[in-house]
Amino acid sequence: MPRIMIKGGVWRNTEDEILKAAVMKYGKNQWARIASLLHRKSAKQCKARWYEWLDPSIKKTEWSREEEEKLLHLAKLMPTQWRTIAPIIGRTAAQCLEHYEYLLDKAQNREADNEDDPRKLKPGEIDPNPETKPARPDPVDMDEDELEMLSEARARLANTQGKKAKRKAREKQLEEARRLAALQKRRELRAAGIAVKQKRRRKRGVDYNTEIPFEKRPALGFYDTANETYDPLNPNYKRLRQQNFDGDLRRDKEE
Repeated sequence: MPRIMIKGGVWRNTEDEILKAAVMKYGKNQWARIASLLHRKSAKQCKARWYEWLDPSIKKTEWSREEEEKLLHLAKLMPTQWRTIAPIIGRTAAQCLEHYEYLLDKAQNREADNEDDPRKLKPGEIDPNPETKPARPDPVDMDEDELEMLSEARARLANTQGKKAKRKAREKQLEEARRLAALQKRRELRAAGIAVKQKRRRKRGVDYNTEIPFEKRPALGFYDTANETYDPLNPNYKRLRQQNFDGDLRRDKEE
């Protein structure tokens, strides 16, 4: 019978580190892809763990008096709406609820370690919100499933190139090998005295090495100029005068 694995439970330190690295690589929108690295957690649990505990913007410092006053005031205005209250105070919803209950207990002079408190977990009960609690430290001897998950996550997160980049690099390598083989073949044929003309592949579009882009040839005139050989870059200096070199003077142009 195959082993049935129920997703959830207390978060371990290894899972937290894998989740942080996965969020750095994949971002905060691909939770299904991130959850595929963690065998015991679902995409919803990974998202909740990030936004409830691991997000660097979460404040985990002591509550100030101003924050407590604001919390009590907002809890009176919007009772049980902790998701709405949390961004106003700058804490998570679980932190707001937990501290609000602590303030109520403090106002009623209840002790913190009261064993009859129904909110505390009894032996054998499962924590319904493990995403808001600190991670459990890793054991010294980890089981095979965790070691396999860790090695798989390390291999996948270390792969910085995607499938498309890998394919392009492989195609480039094959093309370079093909070019070197053709070059070696031409050299051997040339050494044997066989002249082989290199075939040039016709490029689509304009070949800037052989063509003049956007060239517009002048229309034929009334007279045949086929026999005329005039090179504008090779003038007859015997027939040229000084003014041909200097050009017209400004006063001559004005006159």
